[in-house]
Amino acid sequence: MKKIILWMLFFCLFWWAVLGLKNSLAETEEQERIIEKQKTQTTIDSLQNVIDSLQLQIDTIQYESIDTTVIHWPWGREEFYYFKYKNNNDGDLLSALIFVESSDNDSAYRACEDAVGCLQIRKTMVDDINRILKRRGISKRYTYIDRWSRDRSIEMFNIYKNYYGLETPEEIARCWNGGPRGINNPATVGYWEKVKNQINS
Repeated sequence: MKKIILWMLFFCLFWWAVLGLKNSLAETEEQERIIEKQKTQTTIDSLQNVIDSLQLQIDTIQYESIDTTVIHWPWGREEFYYFKYKNNNDGDLLSALIFVESSDNDSAYRACEDAVGCLQIRKTMVDDINRILKRRGISKRYTYIDRWSRDRSIEMFNIYKNYYGLETPEEIARCWNGGPRGINNPATVGYWEKVKNQINS
């Protein structure tokens, strides 16, 4: 009887040791996975820092200066930053248009016209851009949400400008304000004066 009890005790201790070793190995493997994941994340973060650094260098080359506009709203003070492009007439015009349209605010919204973003793009403009892309056999399409993005707003602006063959700053500004025939609309003259004054400021 004692032998049976001893064998049972030995058997239990043996399996307890095996299970303990198994759990220990599992914990070690889990720790190794965590360490490996942290190393991978560190590498990704490092690469992201390199990308950010390169982007900063590009921005430094592209832009001449950063100006600040402070607006005092009833609910508080907000600062908006905008860029002046270096040695780039199109960039000067675009900066001026963005400032006149939205005070360089990517979140600008004019509810009565449903004009959105830094260039105050309306839904009809997005529809027109998509028609242009379709006519040219280009599969890319823009959504109304894209109006909140500065990069995509500028892309739409360039598609519009190029498609309608707008060349001079006055043509571009007045047709951006008044549609493809805006250069012939006397109502766009005041808008062009604002843009011109901003370019020259």
